[in-house]
Amino acid sequence: MNPYTFRVYTSVSQLPNEWDTIAANNIFLSTNYLQVLEAAAPTNMVCHFIGIFDNKTLLGISISQFIDLNELESFGERDQCIKTTIRNFLFKHFSSHVLFIGNNMLTGQNAFAFSEKTDMQFALKTLSIATKELKTIFKSKGKKIHITTYKDFFKDELSPFSIPEFQRHYRFTIQPNMVFTNSENWQTENDYVAALSKKYRDQFKRARKKAIGIEKRKMHLEDIIQHEETIYKLYHHVAKNAPFNTFFLPKHHFRVFKEFLKDQFLFYGYFYNNNLIGFNTLIKNGNTLDTYFLGYDDSLQREKMLYLNMLYDMIAYSINKGFTEIVFARTALEIKSSVGAKPISMYGFMEHSVSFLNQHMDRVFNYLEPKVDWQERNPFK
Repeated sequence: MNPYTFRVYTSVSQLPNEWDTIAANNIFLSTNYLQVLEAAAPTNMVCHFIGIFDNKTLLGISISQFIDLNELESFGERDQCIKTTIRNFLFKHFSSHVLFIGNNMLTGQNAFAFSEKTDMQFALKTLSIATKELKTIFKSKGKKIHITTYKDFFKDELSPFSIPEFQRHYRFTIQPNMVFTNSENWQTENDYVAALSKKYRDQFKRARKKAIGIEKRKMHLEDIIQHEETIYKLYHHVAKNAPFNTFFLPKHHFRVFKEFLKDQFLFYGYFYNNNLIGFNTLIKNGNTLDTYFLGYDDSLQREKMLYLNMLYDMIAYSINKGFTEIVFARTALEIKSSVGAKPISMYGFMEHSVSFLNQHMDRVFNYLEPKVDWQERNPFK
C-alpha cells in the first residue's frame, strides 16, 4: 500500500511554503527559478509542478515540462540528410507531444528532490501516478502525449526505477554531460594553465592572443534590457544552427532570469569596437557553476576564437570564486574536452503511447536522438 499522495500545481503561487526547504540543494527546483519558467518559458512549453506528500507533510517536489513540437519553427538547420528528414517526420507525426519529468532546458538531475526520510520507490510510484494525471489533463485539452520521458540521472541513481511502473519504459543514454572539475591546487587561472600540456598551453595562448581587442563586460539588468534585441539575435543564430532543437527561448528570457535570480545569474557580454558580438551565461548552484545559453556573431567567432575564450573565462571565474565544478552540458563535446571537461554518462527512461513503437524504442530512439562522433581530449600533463 503506497502511503504517499501528490498534488499537481499550475502556478508557483500555489506551491506549499516548505517547497524551498526541499529544493535547498538545487536552484533549478527553487521557487525563484520556477518563476522564471512561469514568466519566460519557451512558447511551445507548459510547466507543471508536483508536490509529493506523506499525509500532509511535503517530502518531495518535481517539475514537468510539456513540449509541443508542432509549434516549433525549426528542429535545427545545421544537418540536412536522409536520417534528419526521417527524424523530423517521426517527431512531427508520432512524437510531437512530449512530456518531460525533469527539465529539458538543462543537463543534470533537475527532475525532483526528496527529503532524506523518503522511500524512493514509493515516491517514484507516486510520481508515475501524477504523470498519468498530467496526461489526462493534456488529453482533455486535445493534446495527447506521445512520449513520456524522465531525465537526467547518474548511473547510481537508477536502481529505484526497478519497479513495475517503469517496466515498459526504454532506458536510454544520450550525449554525455561534460563536467569540468577544479583541482584543489589551483588558486588562479595561471595555475590551471601551468597544469596543461604544451600543446594545450599553446592553444590557450593562441586563443587569448586572438581575443585582443575584445572587451568582456559583466552585464546587469539594465544592460541586458538595453541590448535585448542584439542578445536575442546572437542567441537565435546559435540555437537555429544547432543540430537539433525542441524549443527556442523568448526574447525577454534573459531579462526575466536576471530579475528573479539576481546575482546567482551571471551574464557576460563580449564587445568589439563597442558592439556586442557575443555573450555567455552562468548560474550559481551551490558549489557548482552551471553554464546556460550563449550567443555570438559567427563572422567573428572563428577569427577571435570567441567560444574557446568563453570557456577559458568560465574556468578562470570558477577557480577565482572557489567553485568545485562547472557543468558544461552536452554540446560542443570535443572543444569542451580540450579545456579539461570530462564526459559523464546520463540516463533516462522513455515510454511511447503507441505500443508497437514502444516495443521498438531502441530503433526509434536512434532517429530521435542525433548521434555525435567526437574524440575525447586530455589537455593536462
